[in-house]
Amino acid sequence: MSKYIINFTPTGMVPTKEMTSHVPLKINEIVEEVLEARKFGVSLVHLHARDSIGQPTWKKGIYKQIIEGIRKVDGYGNDSLIICVSASGRNWPDFERRSECLDLEGKSKPDMASLTLSSLNFQNSVSINSPEMIQKLAAKMLEKGIKPELEAFDSGMVNYAKYLHKKGLIKPPFYFNIILGNIFNAQAGLLDTGNIIAQLPENSFWSLGGIGNSQLKMNITGMLNGGGVRVGLEDNIYFDKGKSVLASNIDLLKRVNEIGEKMELKPYSAKEAREILGLKIYN
Repeated sequence: MSKYIINFTPTGMVPTKEMTSHVPLKINEIVEEVLEARKFGVSLVHLHARDSIGQPTWKKGIYKQIIEGIRKVDGYGNDSLIICVSASGRNWPDFERRSECLDLEGKSKPDMASLTLSSLNFQNSVSINSPEMIQKLAAKMLEKGIKPELEAFDSGMVNYAKYLHKKGLIKPPFYFNIILGNIFNAQAGLLDTGNIIAQLPENSFWSLGGIGNSQLKMNITGMLNGGGVRVGLEDNIYFDKGKSVLASNIDLLKRVNEIGEKMELKPYSAKEAREILGLKIYN
């Protein structure tokens, strides 16, 4: 039976309780949701931290509490979830804040951290990622032994990943989050999807995600074509295309599982995902 990675994105930086009551924002909410998600084959979780009033935060102290809360139950070993933290430039542009989460150590140290491979616009905001910033973040991840989760919204970002590899700033095996459907970047169609996947460097593993209504379409496309899925309320808060039903993270995960089973696909376990991504195996 073929297998695929489920990359779970429970919170993101945009959803609020006013938008949907289902989004987990408090530390205990995020921890509980991640732990429940294990039942649905999640092997990798992409975390965003929120402060006491629900606003996005870079502070490593909050990431520490989330990670420790997960690992207190899930463990810290070969079978434990792969934990990825966000080094996004969407809300704060400076290296110090963006890289603070990379300084976590011991049982709070993340396995991976997001690395967006270019600047990009969103509908109501911008994510600034200068070449200098990308290289500084990649260098710190390399120094700390944290694998970059390479975020690509179009083929140019894949090309820049190849450049980073040439400079020795990232090392295989590579893991790409390919996120399509943003109005300013590649669209969620077969032509753009195939073009990006075809340009990935050797020894790459990838998951497909989609913005809004594109999420389900891209998840299915990923499973059909030998990749994984990026799924969660970070990218899409609705269950239906008509946006009449708010989804929960568990709703979205259950649906992916059901579709995967009908395709005779099985999610990678966390241990299997660690092995194929070349991540450190803990004692």
